[in-house]
Amino acid sequence: MSISPLGAIDTALNDLADEFELLGDWEERYRYVIELGRDLAPLTDAERSEENKVRGCASQVWLVTEPQADGTLVFRGDSDAHIVSGLIAILLRLYSGRTPADIAAFDAKAAFDKLGLSEALSSQRSNGLKSMVGRIQRDAQATLGQATLGKTSLA
Repeated sequence: MSISPLGAIDTALNDLADEFELLGDWEERYRYVIELGRDLAPLTDAERSEENKVRGCASQVWLVTEPQADGTLVFRGDSDAHIVSGLIAILLRLYSGRTPADIAAFDAKAAFDKLGLSEALSSQRSNGLKSMVGRIQRDAQATLGQATLGKTSLA
């Protein structure tokens, strides 16, 4: 039995929650988040553009959205701050490789509550995280809109 794409997001969230639970306190969890960020593939200088920059983050954050032939979106990202790079890595585990519809249907706030990020992050980092999620959701919506326009124009 295959897992639905939205189920795959939930599975990724549950896996992250289990990993966080094993770590115990937030000092250990912060170290783990930073470690996750170190594993991000670096962006090229060209990808660190104004177009890819995420507004609303105190740190420098860039997200690249790559639509795939199968209709999913792959995200890549980077930041000049270690903890923010780790937050990007968490978002990529949740959102990358998913369809725009699944991205739009996923409840990011509930996910951050489940991971304990809502209460563990400063308000500035929480706002930045919301800005990153907003960017991912806008890119997904734009892709959905393009698909709809494409279908309409062929009809």
